[in-house]
Amino acid sequence: QVQLVESGGGLVQSGGSLTLSCAVSGFTLDLYIFAWFRQAPGKERIWVSLITEKGADTFYSDSVKGRFTISRDMNAEMVRLQMTGLKPDDTGIYFCAAEGPFYKGTDYYKFLDPDDYTYWGQGTQVTVSS
Repeated sequence: QVQLVESGGGLVQSGGSLTLSCAVSGFTLDLYIFAWFRQAPGKERIWVSLITEKGADTFYSDSVKGRFTISRDMNAEMVRLQMTGLKPDDTGIYFCAAEGPFYKGTDYYKFLDPDDYTYWGQGTQVTVSS
Protein backbone atom coordinates (compact mmCIF):
# COMPACT_ATOMS: atom_id res chain seq x y z
CA GLN A 1 0.00 0.00 0.00
CA VAL A 2 2.82 2.43 0.85
CA GLN A 3 4.42 3.71 -2.33
CA LEU A 4 7.09 6.25 -3.23
CA VAL A 5 7.58 7.11 -6.89
CA GLU A 6 10.37 9.43 -8.01
CA SER A 7 10.38 11.48 -11.18
CA GLY A 8 12.15 14.47 -12.69
CA GLY A 9 15.58 13.07 -13.38
CA GLY A 10 17.40 13.64 -16.62
CA LEU A 11 20.50 14.95 -18.34
CA VAL A 12 21.70 18.43 -17.44
CA GLN A 13 24.82 20.48 -18.08
CA SER A 14 27.18 21.37 -15.28
CA GLY A 15 25.80 24.38 -13.42
CA GLY A 16 22.24 23.57 -14.40
CA SER A 17 19.17 22.81 -12.32
CA LEU A 18 16.69 19.99 -11.85
CA THR A 19 13.77 19.41 -9.51
CA LEU A 20 13.03 15.86 -8.42
CA SER A 21 9.61 14.83 -7.16
CA CYS A 22 8.54 11.96 -4.94
CA ALA A 23 4.86 11.07 -5.11
CA VAL A 24 3.69 9.57 -1.83
CA SER A 25 0.71 7.31 -1.25
CA GLY A 26 -0.46 5.00 1.50
CA PHE A 27 0.54 6.98 4.59
CA THR A 28 0.23 10.35 6.30
CA LEU A 29 3.10 12.59 5.31
CA ASP A 30 3.36 14.53 8.58
CA LEU A 31 4.10 11.36 10.56
CA TYR A 32 7.10 10.32 8.47
CA ILE A 33 10.67 11.40 7.94
CA PHE A 34 11.57 11.78 4.27
CA ALA A 35 15.04 11.70 2.82
CA TRP A 36 16.84 11.71 -0.48
CA PHE A 37 19.78 9.42 -1.18
CA ARG A 38 21.89 9.02 -4.28
CA GLN A 39 24.09 6.29 -5.66
CA ALA A 40 26.78 6.74 -8.28
CA PRO A 41 27.88 3.76 -10.41
CA GLY A 42 30.07 1.41 -8.39
CA LYS A 43 29.64 3.40 -5.19
CA GLU A 44 27.61 3.16 -2.00
CA ARG A 45 24.27 4.81 -1.58
CA ILE A 46 24.77 8.03 0.39
CA TRP A 47 22.50 10.43 2.22
CA VAL A 48 21.76 13.76 0.55
CA SER A 49 18.96 15.48 2.46
CA LEU A 50 16.26 14.95 5.09
CA ILE A 51 13.05 16.65 6.13
CA THR A 52 11.39 15.97 9.47
CA GLU A 53 7.92 14.49 9.84
CA LYS A 54 6.36 17.90 10.46
CA GLY A 55 8.48 19.66 7.86
CA ALA A 56 9.86 21.96 10.55
CA ASP A 57 13.51 21.13 9.95
CA THR A 58 15.66 20.24 6.97
CA PHE A 59 19.18 18.82 6.83
CA TYR A 60 21.75 18.50 4.07
CA SER A 61 25.03 16.77 3.46
CA ASP A 62 28.01 19.10 3.23
CA SER A 63 28.44 18.31 -0.46
CA VAL A 64 25.02 19.72 -1.41
CA LYS A 65 24.37 22.35 1.25
CA GLY A 66 23.53 25.69 -0.32
CA ARG A 67 22.68 24.09 -3.66
CA PHE A 68 19.84 21.67 -2.87
CA THR A 69 16.52 22.32 -1.15
CA ILE A 70 14.19 19.63 0.19
CA SER A 71 10.52 20.40 0.72
CA ARG A 72 7.16 18.75 1.06
CA ASP A 73 3.68 19.61 -0.16
CA MET A 74 1.16 17.96 2.13
CA ASN A 75 -1.83 18.80 -0.05
CA ALA A 76 -0.22 17.37 -3.16
CA GLU A 77 1.33 14.43 -1.28
CA MET A 78 4.72 15.20 -2.77
CA VAL A 79 8.29 15.54 -1.54
CA ARG A 80 10.64 17.53 -3.73
CA LEU A 81 14.35 18.09 -4.10
CA GLN A 82 15.31 21.28 -5.89
CA MET A 83 18.85 21.08 -7.20
CA THR A 84 20.87 24.00 -8.53
CA GLY A 85 24.49 24.49 -9.46
CA LEU A 86 24.74 20.84 -10.40
CA LYS A 87 28.17 19.25 -10.71
CA PRO A 88 29.32 16.07 -12.45
CA ASP A 89 29.84 14.49 -9.02
CA ASP A 90 26.09 14.87 -8.42
CA THR A 91 25.49 12.21 -11.07
CA GLY A 92 23.72 9.11 -9.84
CA ILE A 93 20.41 7.46 -9.17
CA TYR A 94 18.39 9.50 -6.70
CA PHE A 95 16.09 7.67 -4.31
CA CYS A 96 13.28 8.95 -2.13
CA ALA A 97 13.00 7.19 1.24
CA ALA A 98 10.62 7.36 4.20
CA GLU A 99 10.54 6.11 7.75
CA GLY A 100 7.78 6.15 10.34
CA PRO A 101 5.22 6.65 11.61
CA PHE A 102 6.51 8.76 14.49
CA TYR A 103 4.00 9.95 17.07
CA LYS A 104 6.34 11.45 19.68
CA GLY A 105 9.31 12.53 17.62
CA THR A 106 12.66 10.88 17.24
CA ASP A 107 16.40 11.59 16.95
CA TYR A 108 16.66 12.63 13.33
CA TYR A 109 20.46 12.59 13.25
CA LYS A 110 20.22 8.80 13.49
CA PHE A 111 18.47 8.57 10.12
CA LEU A 112 21.38 9.26 7.79
CA ASP A 113 22.00 5.72 6.58
CA PRO A 114 20.05 3.72 3.98
CA ASP A 115 19.50 0.95 6.53
CA ASP A 116 17.49 3.39 8.65
CA TYR A 117 14.65 3.49 6.11
CA THR A 118 11.85 1.05 5.42
CA TYR A 119 10.19 2.61 2.38
CA TRP A 120 11.93 3.37 -0.91
CA GLY A 121 11.10 4.54 -4.39
CA GLN A 122 12.52 2.99 -7.53
CA GLY A 123 14.96 5.83 -8.16
CA THR A 124 15.41 8.38 -10.92
CA GLN A 125 18.60 8.94 -12.88
CA VAL A 126 20.37 12.29 -12.76
CA THR A 127 23.28 12.80 -15.13
CA VAL A 128 25.36 15.97 -15.03
CA SER A 129 27.72 16.47 -17.94
CA SER A 130 30.99 18.34 -17.59
